[in-house]
Amino acid sequence: MTRMKTIVASLALASTLLTPMAQAAAPKAMKTAAAAAVDAQAKQVQVMVDQVFSYAEPGFQEVKTSEYLTKILEDNGFTVTRGVAGIPTAFTATWGSGGPLIALGSDIDDVLGVSQIPGIPNIKPLVEGAPGHGEGHNAGMPLVIAAAIAVKQVMEKNKIPGRLMLWPGVAEELLGTKAYYVRDGLFKDVDACIFTHVSNDFNTGYGEMGNNGMVSVEYTFHGKTAHSAGMPWEGRSALDGVELMDVAWNFRREHLPLTQRSHYVITNGGGQPNVVPDKASVWYYFRERDFKSIRELYELGNTISEAAAKASGTTVTHQILGYAAPNFGNKPMAEAAYANIKAVGMPKWSADDQAFAKVVQETNQRKVEPLRTEIGDLSTPENRKPSMGGGSDDIGDIMWTVPTITIRFPSNIPNMIGHNVTSAIAMATPIAHKGAVAGAKALAMTVLDLMTTPKLVADAKTYFKDVQLKTDSYAPVITAQDKPAIWLNEKTMQLLRPGMEKYYYDPAKYDTYLDQLGVKYPTLTPQ
Repeated sequence: MTRMKTIVASLALASTLLTPMAQAAAPKAMKTAAAAAVDAQAKQVQVMVDQVFSYAEPGFQEVKTSEYLTKILEDNGFTVTRGVAGIPTAFTATWGSGGPLIALGSDIDDVLGVSQIPGIPNIKPLVEGAPGHGEGHNAGMPLVIAAAIAVKQVMEKNKIPGRLMLWPGVAEELLGTKAYYVRDGLFKDVDACIFTHVSNDFNTGYGEMGNNGMVSVEYTFHGKTAHSAGMPWEGRSALDGVELMDVAWNFRREHLPLTQRSHYVITNGGGQPNVVPDKASVWYYFRERDFKSIRELYELGNTISEAAAKASGTTVTHQILGYAAPNFGNKPMAEAAYANIKAVGMPKWSADDQAFAKVVQETNQRKVEPLRTEIGDLSTPENRKPSMGGGSDDIGDIMWTVPTITIRFPSNIPNMIGHNVTSAIAMATPIAHKGAVAGAKALAMTVLDLMTTPKLVADAKTYFKDVQLKTDSYAPVITAQDKPAIWLNEKTMQLLRPGMEKYYYDPAKYDTYLDQLGVKYPTLTPQ
């Protein structure tokens, strides 16, 4: 009898645990059809991933990337609106009618100074000094587009009401746009949003995600020129203001919470030493864990800048260049997505894939760890390690506007360095292609769950309102007067783009980008 009671109790518990997943699930036949539709696009996914990699465009300068992706979307029946939120390379691509409106996005920009020949194990730039996809953003929107096309096909065949809105993360490395998307109403009618980001694992999560929000701000000091040797007393050095601010901030760090992260670069130090500079600028990132603390850091920076100006006999102005809210994932949506991730499973890595990953790790003195073959646990507040602060992602602004999750997909090698050339090495190889296909399947299945299961959408909104908004509320420091910093990286690309253009991928002539570059996969010796 005792054993029977135990069995009954176990079955009841299993039923309780499975119920949310069952409620969230679209019919299996639809998910199978969506996965098949993604598989049918595997070649196109490879071409898109390679093409965007070859463009290698940094924040606000994703001109070729945006043109290329919007053309594909228009060719597949989506209505494209360009230049949204006053950002030339931003767009929305919409399709459908009735039902819920589900937004799908991923970033498209890359990192300055990390140009890399893909598919070789050692660091070697394709164009010296040029930007490159050292964060792997070239795989995200190709994944999203493949998933959206698959969902569209299934919805059309089964006459499912619902709408899709695709959007790119422009200038994410500058935390430069998503707060403006929210401010300008791009998500005001959206029911739920799914974001994707490259990783070496395949997972999602919910709750407070352990990273920092951030404000990006540039301080410009204004002084008076003079001959630095002949009459220095006639001048007031703007560079003195910058340096005094930096010294004062570094002294203040000792008395700031451990969770804060702050860093800066001097963007203008003057012209030449024998002229007292009348203008100098320093660019700060202030990062903290909650909205109140972010604002307090920002206000402290403003106060210290004014003190430095008084001490140097200069004046100072400041301009916000970007903002990112802390990340918070939606539990019902994460649980639904995780079930689909487990159903898809990790890509089937070949011996060549594993051999290439190993030699890349060895060549670059990284910890040797095989490409992952198992799906880890769903990331939850209970199983995540306590965070003392860290990086930022402006998907947080959307997370605090509508129910949102991030799906991490396995298109890169474990133990590479973020924002670094090592993270570009695999991003136009079969590893990146296979990971994007797997991610597209899980994304498509989760979108179908949302489209066919009203309770999942309702539960996501309830969690957003009754759980997430009880922990904090969206309070960005940007105002109606702040504008996206669309001039950033413009001069850099004017200088570098002519040398980069000859390396753009031509899929009409070459099967893969590695073929165009003459790289044999896997290349297991440094080149």
